[in-house]
Amino acid sequence: MTAHPGKLKDTMQGIPVSPGIIIGKAHLVDRSRVKILYQYLIDEKQVSGEVERFENALRATEEQLETLKNKMPEHVKEHSFILDSHLMILQDSMLRDSTIRRIEEEKINAEWALKKSFHEIRKIFAQIDDEYISNRIQDVESVSERILRNLSGKAQESLAEIHERVIIVAHDLSPADTTELNISKVMGFITDVGGQTSHTAIMAQALEIPAVVGLESASARISDGDLLIVDGSTGEVVINPDDAEIIRYQEKQLQHEKYKSTIARICHLPAQTPDGYRIAIKANIEFLEEVAAVRDHGAEGIGLYRTEFLYLRSKGLPTEEELFKDYREVAEIMAPEPVTIRTLDIGGDKFASHIEIANEMNPAMGLRAIRLCLKEPNLFRTQLRAILRASTFGRVQLMFPMISGIQEVLEVKEILDTVKKELDSEGIIYDENMPVGIMIEIPSAVTIADLLTKHVDFFSIGTNDLIQYALAIDRVNEHVAFMYQPFHPAILRMIQQVVREGRKAGIKISLCGEMAGDPLCIPILLGLGLDELSMNARSIPLVKNIVRAIPLQQAQQDFERVIHLSTAKEVRDYLLTRMKKMIPELGEKGFFPA
Repeated sequence: MTAHPGKLKDTMQGIPVSPGIIIGKAHLVDRSRVKILYQYLIDEKQVSGEVERFENALRATEEQLETLKNKMPEHVKEHSFILDSHLMILQDSMLRDSTIRRIEEEKINAEWALKKSFHEIRKIFAQIDDEYISNRIQDVESVSERILRNLSGKAQESLAEIHERVIIVAHDLSPADTTELNISKVMGFITDVGGQTSHTAIMAQALEIPAVVGLESASARISDGDLLIVDGSTGEVVINPDDAEIIRYQEKQLQHEKYKSTIARICHLPAQTPDGYRIAIKANIEFLEEVAAVRDHGAEGIGLYRTEFLYLRSKGLPTEEELFKDYREVAEIMAPEPVTIRTLDIGGDKFASHIEIANEMNPAMGLRAIRLCLKEPNLFRTQLRAILRASTFGRVQLMFPMISGIQEVLEVKEILDTVKKELDSEGIIYDENMPVGIMIEIPSAVTIADLLTKHVDFFSIGTNDLIQYALAIDRVNEHVAFMYQPFHPAILRMIQQVVREGRKAGIKISLCGEMAGDPLCIPILLGLGLDELSMNARSIPLVKNIVRAIPLQQAQQDFERVIHLSTAKEVRDYLLTRMKKMIPELGEKGFFPA
C-alpha cells in the first residue's frame, strides 16, 4: 500500500468513538440534505391529496426501516432498538401530526410542512443540555431526511452495495446506514459531525470497526480514492500519508490488535494493583440491551444506569410497570453484581413528553434532572416505585443527579420515604436497606461535600458535567469544546476534596464519565484512592490491565506531583511521560500518542 504520488499529506483531529487503526482508500458517501426546490401554497381541494402523499412517504419510510431491521446482522441484533426508536419517531405527534396540521391549516406542500415541523423540534432539542439526549436530534433529522427522499423520489446510495475494502467518508451517517454496512468490505468510517454518545458511534462500537467523528470538514477535504490512516483510539486521521508513516501505523495496528486480544482474555480478572489495592471497575449503560456487553467485557457491576431512554422512546410517559420490568431485568441479569440506577436526568422539554415546561434561555442551569422531579412529584414517585420494586431482584442502588445542596437531598428523601410507606401499605416488598447516593457534578456540591456525606450512603462523581459547570464549557459546542479539560488543576482539586470528605465519613466514592475510561487518567484516579470507576464497557479490559500494572504507592506519588502543577497541559504532559515509562507498550500499541 503506497501513498498517492503528487498528493499532499494532510492531518485531521476528530473525536475517537470506536478504537482501532485502519489504512485504506476513502469512499465518499453523499448524505447531503435533500434540497426542497419548490415550496408552494395549495388550495383547499389539494389538501387531502397532499396529506395522502405525505402518508404514503411515511409508509414507504416505515417499510424501508423494517426491512433494514430484519436484515441486521446477527451480531448487532441487540442494537435493533435504535431502528425501533426511528420507527417511533415516524409516528410521533411532534413530527407526523404537526406536519399534517401544517398542510391542512397553512395550506403548504408536504415537503415544506415537514421541514417546518423538523425545525420546530430542533429548537426544542437545542435547549437540552445533556449530550446523549441532545444528540437524539440527529435521529429525528435522519428520519425526516428519509421521508423527504421518499417524497421527492430521490434514492440514496445503499452502503450494502459497496464491494471493495474502503473507509467510508461522509458528512454524517444514520444508524440505518450503519446497519447496512458490510464489515467484510467497510473497514471503518469517519464523519464531519457526531459525538461519543450518538447512535452512529454506538453502532460502530457494536460492529467493532474503527470510527472517528466530529472532523467538521473531512468530506470536503478528502477526495474519493485518497489513501487514509484512521486511528479510532486517538481520533487522528492522516490523508495521503507517506510510506514511512504507513509502515509506522501498520506496525502500530498489528501491535494494537495483539494487545486487545491479550487483555480481552483476562478481562474477568480483578483490577488489583501489584501491591494489593483493589478498585471496582463497573460499566455505564443507556439501555437494557447493553447488559450482555457489560458482562462480556468483565464489568463488576453497573455503576451508572442512565434511565432517560425509556422516557424518550415512549410516545407518552412510561408507566410504572414498563419501568419496573426494565429495572428488574437489568438487576436479575447482573446479580449478584450491583446496579446503580440514576433517576431521570433530563428537562421537561424532552421529545415525546406530555409535561408542559416553558422554553429556557439556559437549560443547562434550568429546570432539569432532580429539579424537574421535585416539581413533578407524580412523575418522580412513579420512577421511585419502579426502582424500589425492582430492588428485591438483585443488588440495586438508587442515585439522584444534579444535587446542588442539602435541601434537595432532604426533599427527595422525604418523597422516597413516602413512596416506601405507600408500598408498605400495599404489601409490596422492596429492599429496605437499598443504598441511596447522589451524583457530585455541580461545584456547590463539591464545596459542601462534608455536609452531604451525613445524608447519603455513597457519592458518584460525574466528571462530564462537573468539568462543564466548573470551567463554563459547553462540551458539545465545537467552538469551545477544545477547552473541555479533565486535567485542569481545578478539576483535580475538586475530585480530591470530594474523595477526602467521603473518606472521613466512611462512605463509598465512585467516579463515572469519560475520565474513568481514559488511560492517562488512571494513575491520578488510583492515586486519589477511589473505591470504583464506571465507564463505557469497551474501555474496561484496558483500564483493568493498566490498574494491574501500576503500584498504588507509585500512583499516590504521581498524584502528589500532579496536584501541584499549574496547567492542564503540564498535567497531561507529565502523565504521558510517566505512562510511557511505566507501561511503554500502550504508546507503542496505539492507545495514546507514542
